[in-house]
Amino acid sequence: MRVIHPRCAGLDVHQKTITACVRVASKGHVQRETRTFGTATAELLELVDWLEEHGCTHVAMEATGVYWKPVWHVLDGHFELVLAHPAQVKNMPGRKSDVSDAGWIADLLAHGLIRASFVPPAPIQELRELTRTRKQFVREIARETQRIQKTLEDANIKITGFISDILGVSGRAILQAIISGETDPHRLLQLTKGRLKASNVELLGALQGYVSEHHRFLLQFHLGHVNQLQAAVTTLERRIGETLRPFHPAVKLLMTIPGISETNAATLIAEIGPDMSVFPTAGHLRSWAGLCPGLHESAGKRRPQKSRHGAPWLKTALVQAAWAASRKHDSYLRAQFFRLKSRRGPQKALLAVAASILTAVYHMLKQGIPYRDLGANYFNHRDKERIKDKMVRRLKELGFAVTLEPLSQPTSP
Repeated sequence: MRVIHPRCAGLDVHQKTITACVRVASKGHVQRETRTFGTATAELLELVDWLEEHGCTHVAMEATGVYWKPVWHVLDGHFELVLAHPAQVKNMPGRKSDVSDAGWIADLLAHGLIRASFVPPAPIQELRELTRTRKQFVREIARETQRIQKTLEDANIKITGFISDILGVSGRAILQAIISGETDPHRLLQLTKGRLKASNVELLGALQGYVSEHHRFLLQFHLGHVNQLQAAVTTLERRIGETLRPFHPAVKLLMTIPGISETNAATLIAEIGPDMSVFPTAGHLRSWAGLCPGLHESAGKRRPQKSRHGAPWLKTALVQAAWAASRKHDSYLRAQFFRLKSRRGPQKALLAVAASILTAVYHMLKQGIPYRDLGANYFNHRDKERIKDKMVRRLKELGFAVTLEPLSQPTSP
């Protein structure tokens, strides 16, 4: 097999140690040298010097948790780095050791058999950490909200089904009054504002419960935690806005897509970056995101496969955007969703819409053009003959004889 990189190295990265194997191929002979380093900064600099002494040009490592990141930061700029997915560089069973793993990675790298993972530049990595942290805090707020609802149910306060947002203006006012010791349903009802989902009679019955001192303590504890989390989210959003300032044109461009909010646009930029040259085609980007169906074919038979996990943070944001886009009237994405929903179900229809959004994102960022909607009637015009045959067949099934004559002047759509 042809050697692509004659002087390269493979790293087996752990929390406290790094096993490095240098592979040097010269005149048909291969020499290997293995050495173990620590993960402190001074020892990583020793690793850099050792690799440079051997004339290494390329270095590969596995994406093991967060342990690869400090190694990457120190080696970046000195060598051509390759980050490998652990499943793609897995060694043969029965030969598992740190030394053999490092040598195996070096051999794969030398022959060009490692598919490099996408590693964004430092500004995008910082933005990615901020957006992911914000998402985790938002999820924690949702969990605390569920704990508040559980406590109210335990106290037989049945307002969860009558107030859409328990942390809204009316919900917070009721919670604060209950924490303060108020138990009269009529006084609690007076604290509500705006239009609610239930009548006053229903709310009076829902607000009458048995609230103990234990319930008040739990409600105060969870509500205080929610306030802290919301303040943290506000701080993160402010920092995200500052970090996102150099990418503001790309964010504005993405917000022209139906279903893409400013938060979604920031997440997309944080996950894939504004430079689409790292992905050869839109299909490569969809595959990396996990929005392509799996392939399992053997002996001429294909079995249905679920889509891969891909990039979970990106995939979640795209599915959320797909839900919002499916509610946008007179749009291509809504027409695509309902066209597929009747045949494949809502989940697969959502993934298809998410894939379409990601395809649009790819071309928009690559060409610098805004979103252009194909319209709600796109599929009707594209599949005119198929729709005609379907309607004729349906009418015949209902017992009608059908004769079609084209209009002399077709009506405009």
